[in-house]
Amino acid sequence: MDLKWFRVPRDVVFGAGTLEYLKQVQGSKAFICMGKNSMRANGVLDKVTGYLKEANIDYTIFDGVEGDPSVETVYRGAEKMKAFAPDLILGLGGCSAIDAAKAMWVFYEYPDKRFEDIKAPFSIPPLRNKAKFIAIPSTSGTGTEVTCVAVITEQGGIKHPLASYEITPDIAILDPEICLSMPSNVTADTGVDALSHALEAYVSTMANDYTDTLALESIKTIFEWLPKAFKDGSDITARTKMHIAQNYAGMSFSNAILGIDHSLSHKISTINTTHGRCNTILMPAVIQYNSKVAGQRYAQVAKYIGLLGSSNEALVSSLVTAIKNLNSSLGIPASLKELGMDESSFLENVETYAKAALEDPCTGTNPRQPSVEDLIQVYKAAYYGYDVVI
Repeated sequence: MDLKWFRVPRDVVFGAGTLEYLKQVQGSKAFICMGKNSMRANGVLDKVTGYLKEANIDYTIFDGVEGDPSVETVYRGAEKMKAFAPDLILGLGGCSAIDAAKAMWVFYEYPDKRFEDIKAPFSIPPLRNKAKFIAIPSTSGTGTEVTCVAVITEQGGIKHPLASYEITPDIAILDPEICLSMPSNVTADTGVDALSHALEAYVSTMANDYTDTLALESIKTIFEWLPKAFKDGSDITARTKMHIAQNYAGMSFSNAILGIDHSLSHKISTINTTHGRCNTILMPAVIQYNSKVAGQRYAQVAKYIGLLGSSNEALVSSLVTAIKNLNSSLGIPASLKELGMDESSFLENVETYAKAALEDPCTGTNPRQPSVEDLIQVYKAAYYGYDVVI
């Protein structure tokens, strides 16, 4: 039996003004997990707490989640969660706040667990014994509001993706009005992150008809609307299109999983740049490496977004060029070296990065199974900006 599945939140509420849906949720106590200040500064937090009050839901706020949420932050949040005993958990803001809240949720429901106990893919025990989860993203990139993944940073700056359908949120609220104040660089970095999700999901060994449909539409929408959202952050149509496109990508990769673009990025992206920016700088080299076995799939992507080529090889080349051109239009450097990553440090550590990337959970569903030496070559191609020929 060829058993496949497609798992997403029970409710995805989308459209301008849908933050007000919070007035309809059922619960008595809400734990709001958020970042440092942006949700306060743009008035979103006031709206959230106002709607909760109208629903007669008490709340507490855990803020200050850092850009790459650490295990220590997760433990601190879990302790506050245990003390407050919520039946609703709200991840509010960027990916970091939502991912941190997902991990806190596990330790709230299972106080005796430690991070080491849940690192293995799909090892998190059943949740929803104490609380349900609502995700409200303020960026259009990670799709974490609909995914089975939470990326937590361990000591030393290494990112570890927790993976379990238990941490897929129950409700996702996609209100593009929350994104209107997003700076252009964040718009760019989160947007290309979504692109990397959709591209990797489409060539994953676990891709299926459902994930393919969402991935292709996400890729096409991002190429069309990300430059517009980047150029004019007040364009509500562009913001809406991007918020939905990244959500499509999230649903796609949550079911198809990812590949080495993310494995490689997880090991270095905390050093000089954001996760999304690192992903997209690595992407051309990753596509060239994977195209030896997934060239037809990449060619299908190229055709879907209107690129031209007389062969699969030519279409793959067109796709790589289109990604490079998109990055350039968004002010994203063409290589890790141009990004400012120290060359001597990179060369000294590249084998360590590659060994860690080989063990990353995302590597298992990459279309081409790599060796450590392969990954070193992909890293170097992305660092110097040259083509992959292996």
